[in-house]
Amino acid sequence: MSKLLREAIKKKKQFYMKRLLEAGIYKESDLRLYQLTLSELQQIYQSYQSQKSN
Repeated sequence: MSKLLREAIKKKKQFYMKRLLEAGIYKESDLRLYQLTLSELQQIYQSYQSQKSN
């Protein structure tokens, strides 16, 4: 995997982790958050957004 792609994935993961922390879904001390894949983070965030809008 190229360095550029790795960096892009890292930034996207950080974006979703920050949003999930801000929403209170996870705490910074919760190691599970840091083990999630980008796809899993996106899915959790989208689920949160759907519940929030209802």
